[in-house]
Amino acid sequence: MPNPTRLLLWHDNPGPYAEAIAAAGLGPRVRTDTLPRKETPGAEQLAQTEALLGWGVPAGLLPRMPKLRWAQSLTAGVEGWLALPDLPPSLTLTCARGTHGESMPENILGALFHIAKPYAAIAEAQKERRWTRRVATPLNGKVLGILGLGAIGQELARLATALRMEVIGTRRNPAPLPGVAEVLPPERTDEVLARADFVVLLLPATAETENFMDAARLARMKPGAWLLNFGRGNAVADAELIEAVRAKRIAGAVLDVFREEPLPAEHPFWTTEGILVVPHMGGMHPERDRVVARLFVENLGRFLDGRPLLQVVDRAAGY
Repeated sequence: MPNPTRLLLWHDNPGPYAEAIAAAGLGPRVRTDTLPRKETPGAEQLAQTEALLGWGVPAGLLPRMPKLRWAQSLTAGVEGWLALPDLPPSLTLTCARGTHGESMPENILGALFHIAKPYAAIAEAQKERRWTRRVATPLNGKVLGILGLGAIGQELARLATALRMEVIGTRRNPAPLPGVAEVLPPERTDEVLARADFVVLLLPATAETENFMDAARLARMKPGAWLLNFGRGNAVADAELIEAVRAKRIAGAVLDVFREEPLPAEHPFWTTEGILVVPHMGGMHPERDRVVARLFVENLGRFLDGRPLLQVVDRAAGY
């Protein structure tokens, strides 16, 4: 039997991944090392590791791993990996795209209900034993615009359609999709902005999406529309969004992602009326590691067999 492949699980909670490897019957084919996230691989691990699972790596490490052929990122966004000045051209990088589909669409729906239904204000009134009659806004019949109709966007569309919302959105390949009334190419984003009551950003972090929602695009939204960013923090021009909300050019924003996380206490997002700061919980799930482990172990089997991997990062596209 050939020597087992050296695998490094660089993670604080490697248990679900080790269990998935064993359940798939791949244990005898790999020699698995585990390493807490804050620690650095030792000399032997650097020299021998052929496959790696991790959140990311510091600059200067990958050139010291001559046998490394595949790295599985634990996140869908890989801008940190792609920003490495020494990312080997031959290294296959796969991401966790699609593993947020069980939690993020529900969390986005939760944000929509938070906007439309006054339960937060009701909870505050209850603390004062104050009876205040309120009227909830129906989501039925509202237009949901999704910029970035990938796996998460498509699942969100399915759920929103069940609420009888009209869903429109953009995608690089604007082929028809179930539950989406109209799929447009990115060049027609302005049409989505003009029609949507809620605009959801699910865009990757690329050069093209830097400050994507700037003053010009915010001005194309309806005055009563809301912006929800559950994609990447770089897609919003912070100061221009704050100005648009304060000037009532849009109704408000729900933000789950930021340029710097945790969001600094002095950032004006915290104190801008109409902006809700969500501490990057969109993709979190109590069993998230087990969800990612399913993708990882499928890829591990493919890697060991020499078959094409799933969710390979397109370095030119940036995701």
